[in-house]
Amino acid sequence: MNAISFGTDGWRATLDTFTDERVRIVGQAVADSLADAGRDDPVIVGYDARETSEGFAESLADVLSGNGFDVLLPERDCPTPLVAHAVVDRGLSGALMITASHNPPEYNGVKFIPADGAPALPEVTDAIATRLAEPTLLPPAEHGSVKTVDVVTPHAERARELVDADLSGVTVVYDAMHGSGRGVTDDLLRSAGADVVSIRDGRDPEFGGTPPEPSAENLAPLVDAVKAHNADLGVANDGDADRVAFVTPGRGHLDENLFYAAAYDYLLESDSGPAVRTVSTTFLIDRIADAHGHETVETAVGFKWVAEAMADSDALIGGEESGGFSIRGHVREKDGVLVGLLGAAATAAEPIGARVDRLIGEHGDIVADKISLECPDSEKRRVIDELEATLPEDVADREVADVVTLDGFKLLLSDGSWLLVRPSGTEPKMRVYAEAGSRERADALLDAGRDLVAPLI
Repeated sequence: MNAISFGTDGWRATLDTFTDERVRIVGQAVADSLADAGRDDPVIVGYDARETSEGFAESLADVLSGNGFDVLLPERDCPTPLVAHAVVDRGLSGALMITASHNPPEYNGVKFIPADGAPALPEVTDAIATRLAEPTLLPPAEHGSVKTVDVVTPHAERARELVDADLSGVTVVYDAMHGSGRGVTDDLLRSAGADVVSIRDGRDPEFGGTPPEPSAENLAPLVDAVKAHNADLGVANDGDADRVAFVTPGRGHLDENLFYAAAYDYLLESDSGPAVRTVSTTFLIDRIADAHGHETVETAVGFKWVAEAMADSDALIGGEESGGFSIRGHVREKDGVLVGLLGAAATAAEPIGARVDRLIGEHGDIVADKISLECPDSEKRRVIDELEATLPEDVADREVADVVTLDGFKLLLSDGSWLLVRPSGTEPKMRVYAEAGSRERADALLDAGRDLVAPLI
């Protein structure tokens, strides 16, 4: 049980640690937590496309049903956001999702999704962690049922209600990266009228030798396919399709910060409301919001904090620079399937590259980037404490005008640029982020951030 550790988004580990025995212990802890909270509605257990995921899901179903809960299983591996939507759509007690998201195939993971469909807050995961115990099942006569259900159709219907766009004449290349978005995101785009070319759309537990992380370095096949098919847009999902990335004909891989700006601008054409962004996400969102008379809410990194702020502020959109977004009226969980449709709808209204160019012309250019420095988890707290005692008065020849301490230290500089240092919540690393008006300035800030942090590790 000591090997089970709930982090930012559940528990992930390599398969030598992530064993069936430990997965069943997590299932028992969830069953006890739900029972102690007085919840007795069914629970859904989803799973991604990894080789071991379906078996782990079946083990969780066995433990939950053995504790008296009726259990629903999707008809196949499926995206995490579809499972989150099913929780709310069907009025369930919650969900467990077997996924390691974008991690390499030697990993797997499990996350708990509460009854509101939003990411579990720390008090929820802490309550589960304190109940870790070997499974204790009821007599067979008291077991709940286990049955399979369709989670794709209800989610697709809701997505089309929220993003009611005609994509006729729009050509999209969809890159499933061999993950659970295959046959889901691309079919949703087709249902809206798009001409869709799908690549890397076969189930492959090895993900074709590339981790299912839709980063610029992993999306060369999508960039090439967009060019080859003269497509208007490329869309990619990570392994469990809760995150999304885009490719445009002119820009290639589109920085997720710039996509967020384009998506918010598109939504503001027919609606209104504030935006929620993490501390590591671009100030361009603030400029767009301000131009429309709206505020921007800043949160710590982690979609659970975005989701919480979206509820509190009735935000039109919430997002983070790592490619996780959701919109008003939807389940407050990042949804790369829905947002793939949203990106195509924005493109149909105005080519997304042209939209980005217009926004930069109106609000100023931004260059955002980040680096990571290896740092053992046991040392992160010390590094942050020592950094606090040594924060500089200027960075890369600009005065520090203010310091934001929502998550690590974000140094706001006199020229409008910023530098953020924070510990990763998922890896043994310190993250250094920067945003400025030029590539040269952003690189100078990252270099300064490295020089600031590296001696402390």
